[in-house]
Order: sequence, then structure tokens, then C-alpha cells
Amino acid sequence: MINNPFYGPETQGNFKLYDLGNLILESGETLRGAKLAYRTFGRLNARKSNAILVTTWFSGTGKVMEDVYVGQSHALDPDRYFIVIVDQLGSGVSSSPQNTPAPQAMAKFPMLAIGDDVRAQHRMLTDLFGIERLALVVGGSMGGQQVYEWAVAYPMMVERAAPIAATARISLHQQVFVETLKEAITSDPCWNGGWYASGVVVREGMDRMARIVATLAWSTQFYQEERWRSIIGMSSLDDFINGVMKAYFEPMDPNVLLCEMHKWQLADVSRHTAGDLARALARVKAKTMVMPISHDSFFPPQECEADYRLVPHALFRVIDSPEGHMGLNGFEPRYMEQVDRYLNELLAT
Repeated sequence: MINNPFYGPETQGNFKLYDLGNLILESGETLRGAKLAYRTFGRLNARKSNAILVTTWFSGTGKVMEDVYVGQSHALDPDRYFIVIVDQLGSGVSSSPQNTPAPQAMAKFPMLAIGDDVRAQHRMLTDLFGIERLALVVGGSMGGQQVYEWAVAYPMMVERAAPIAATARISLHQQVFVETLKEAITSDPCWNGGWYASGVVVREGMDRMARIVATLAWSTQFYQEERWRSIIGMSSLDDFINGVMKAYFEPMDPNVLLCEMHKWQLADVSRHTAGDLARALARVKAKTMVMPISHDSFFPPQECEADYRLVPHALFRVIDSPEGHMGLNGFEPRYMEQVDRYLNELLAT
């Protein structure tokens, strides 16, 4: 185990841990003493009909979702809804490689799947809060993969679903891309098979990974228009790469990122239907709004649209953002204005 303050309350703010006990994973292994980190806002009404679940993305935490997506000025308004933000397993805050004791610590942490996250979330929501129906499940990127999993695995529990910048099945392009991120970390000589004394010693590999992420997470327009100046406020391209991308990943744990990459790389709701994606998405009963980002190279709008056409009675709304996939972080006000407008539209149905 490693004490990494980045994943503690001093950085992540107030959160609680729900004890899942021993969680049997899709792989067949058991994650022992599993814990799920969550934070809540607002109050659950008497009918328990106003609950919204918010999921997290790769490298992101519940704190990011709290800061960007939740508030009285947003569609996710705690004055109207009981909002539960949950950190995915293996993300550093919930049970993860760096905070799990032996014999499942560090490199021996079990391989997880998106389905493991959703089953754990389902158990927490039903056992802890007695929630049997979710007014909305919403999340971006890997969080959107969880949204699709929820809608397919628990169709009668999800009233509305909003996958943002995500597809129901990972593309071959992304499988290859994520493999390069893995190799960037594990090729660092200080990686030591995942048995390092501190994630900081794997800085060379983490920096390589950060630069690779920068090539696709931000759009070509973002670079051509030097929006790293106007939107992010950095003085040069090197200043942006070093001061934003490398600095963003530096405090994180390499094993945590690899754990999430594995889930990202294998996300596929069609495993419920022997590989038939159309049959899997036909299970969805939720009022679904598929929300790609216009300049996203990870989950291009046309791939999201292909999923939308397979979901019964779904809506399709494109979020215009030259920031590409990284628009999810709400760097420009126009992004959240669109997200709130579309989510309000969905919640009104």
C-alpha cells in the first residue's frame, strides 16, 4: 500500500466509503474488503423518485464531477434532486491498487470491468439508500460507458440515461490507443513490474503517457487556434504540455491509471448478448440522450450516433466544443451551458 494524499480528503474533499465486503468480479476473482467512495447532495424525497447517479471517467474523481456538474445553477441541482456521485473501483479513491492491503495490493490488484463498477453501485444504492429507481444516470467518457452498462444491465431501474462522449462498445482504434498509454507507463525502468515505492518515481513513463493523451484528448482545432492560450491561459505550447498535461497526471498512481485503462479498453455492453450490440441496446428502457462532443477524437460523434440509432426512442444532441474530449472538464462556459440545457430537456421528459 502507498499513502498518496492526492486520493485523500485533503485533495478530494468530503466523501464517504461504503463497505461492499467481498465483491466477486466478472473475472471470477474476489476483491476482498471492497469499498466504494461516494458523495451526496440534496435530499432523497419520500417516494425516492428524485435520485440521480453521476459516474466518473478515466483519471477523474467525484471531486471533478462535483465542481463542474453539480450546483444550483446546473441541471444537476441539489435543491431538486438527490445526487449521488460515485468513484469507480480502481480509481484511487474507491478500492484501488495503492490503498488495498496485501495480498491484493499494487500490481496484484485484481483486473476489473465496467460491469463490476455497476454491480457495486447497484448494491450500494439499493442497500444503503433503498433506491429502486433512478431518475437519471449520467457520466462522461468511462463514466458514459458505465451509463450504458446501467441501462443494459438494469433496464427497469434506469428512467433516464445520458452517456456523454462515450460509446456502448469500445472501438478497435481506442483499444490500440489505450495500449500505447499502457506501454508508456510500463516501459519506464522505474516501473519495476508495478512494485514502486512512490508513483512519482515513474515520472518518465507518466510524462510520456501525458504527451500521448494530449495528442487525441484535445482537438486539432484546439492546437491550430492556440486555444491553450485563450481557454487554458498558458503562455506557450511547452508551458501547456508541462504545466497542464504532465502536471495533471504527476500526482496520480500509475497502477490506478493502468487499472482504469484495462476497464476502458474492454468496455462492451454486447457481452451481455454474445457480441450482438443491437440486441444489447434494444434492452434499454430508459429515456436516453446520447451526447457526443463535436471535436472528440476518442469517441467521435459518428460512432456515438451509430449507438443512438440502436437505442429505442433515443435523443441525439451534439455538444459543440473545439476542446475535443477534454471539453468534459468544463474549461469553457459554453460547454456546461449546452450540457445543462440538454440535461434539463431530458429531465423534463
